[in-house]
Amino acid sequence: MEGGGAGGEVDADALEYTPTWIVAGVCSLIVTISLAAERCLHYLGKTLKRKHQKALFEALLKVKEELMLLGFISLLMTVSQDVIQRTCIPPSWTNYLLPCKKMEEHSVAALGGRRLLPRNAPRSDHCRNKGKVPLLSLEALHQLHIFIFVLAITHVIFSVLTMVLGGAKIRQWKQWETEIHKNNAGNGPKKLTNVQQFEFIRERFNGVGMESTVLSWMHSFVKQFYASVTKSDYATMRLGFIMTHCRGNPKFGFHRYMVRALEADFKKVVGIRWYLWIFVVIFMLLNVNGWHTYFWISFLPLILLLAVGTKLEHVIAQLAHDVAEKHSAIEGDLVVNPSDEHFWCGKPRVILYLIHFILFQNAFEIALFFWILTTYGFNSCIMDHVPFIVPRLVIGVVIQLLCSYSTLPLYAIVAQMGTFFNKEIFDEHIQQGLVGWAQKARMRTELSKDAAAAAAAGPTRHGASSRLEMLRRAAAMMQCRRSLPR
Repeated sequence: MEGGGAGGEVDADALEYTPTWIVAGVCSLIVTISLAAERCLHYLGKTLKRKHQKALFEALLKVKEELMLLGFISLLMTVSQDVIQRTCIPPSWTNYLLPCKKMEEHSVAALGGRRLLPRNAPRSDHCRNKGKVPLLSLEALHQLHIFIFVLAITHVIFSVLTMVLGGAKIRQWKQWETEIHKNNAGNGPKKLTNVQQFEFIRERFNGVGMESTVLSWMHSFVKQFYASVTKSDYATMRLGFIMTHCRGNPKFGFHRYMVRALEADFKKVVGIRWYLWIFVVIFMLLNVNGWHTYFWISFLPLILLLAVGTKLEHVIAQLAHDVAEKHSAIEGDLVVNPSDEHFWCGKPRVILYLIHFILFQNAFEIALFFWILTTYGFNSCIMDHVPFIVPRLVIGVVIQLLCSYSTLPLYAIVAQMGTFFNKEIFDEHIQQGLVGWAQKARMRTELSKDAAAAAAAGPTRHGASSRLEMLRRAAAMMQCRRSLPR
């Protein structure tokens, strides 16, 4: 019997020879599950909007974007599988950079009956007849397909888990905020206090000179593992922020603002940026038999996490050092001076990018382990030896716990010690008002341009920019006065 198959052969497992009740049943099941998942995300988004959780709602939109990207990747891999199968290369090319040593023969039974994108692959004869091999086998393409999905889902889950655990730690600081407001209820007379008597200075200041700098870095490294943020740290940095940006309202809801700023940063962390996909490709390229690449790479996020935690702790130490160097005694409360100069490259956002990479790399390690475990088994050569597996799992757990309970809460408060405040200091309606005003001012400026007023265009733009900055600062002061603790 002949049909439309390659070489006149008929594939009995093709869709045209599959019972319709099977096709309809499987299709219904897949569509039902997909619609249920979509409805769950939809109702979750409505709940977040109803509770005015704009930042978390935008993070959910980011997750939907990632799912859409995964769907496009899946479609692209499925559509291009024929092209990949017909791309032939010499067999000798497949002997380089192998994750496992080649065996003499691989039977279908030895593959354990793994699923393929299409069950049969008569197109593989196209390269075999030429004495060559396909660029990528259908099974390898299917396994790569599954790994990309596992990696993306694992990254989202780990990011959400980090945010939940870190948020629980940050919510414990709410009682400090409440106590500070109670203590500030009655403002007594200001007294002169030796700077060394402040608890913040005693915990963070290590003297002056090169030796004190080394001790300060060592102390910052150790401090991230226990009591990374104390009550005196919180109270001092809170006061420094308020005196810099909200001087008119000592009862400004700093804790609420800090949580809102962290939620806004979360929507950036939960996504997978293009440069992270580049790292995935590089890591997969270096997974060569005998190199133990994934074992050595597992130390990279741990080293970066320790460096980030040390730097955040050292920023607090620098704030204490600046005050102790300039003053021997202080009248009233201790006030630190926030500045971007304390951060790498003068940009607090660099810390966020590093945390993003750390979470993604850790998710990559965990996703890779479980993917190999379910696909090839624990004793597979690609899994590597047990002495290399156990440390990777331990490091992954340590990174997750340390980032959740220490680094993320540290970042939440220390990131506010920059020169500028975040837009989350405004309520949503004020943010929208500022954006609308700026757009209208820009439109008026553009409409006022003509040939006769070309020389006056520069001052006009400068005036609009100045008015925008004045309105922004005025709105910030209004928001500070209105942002009482809840």
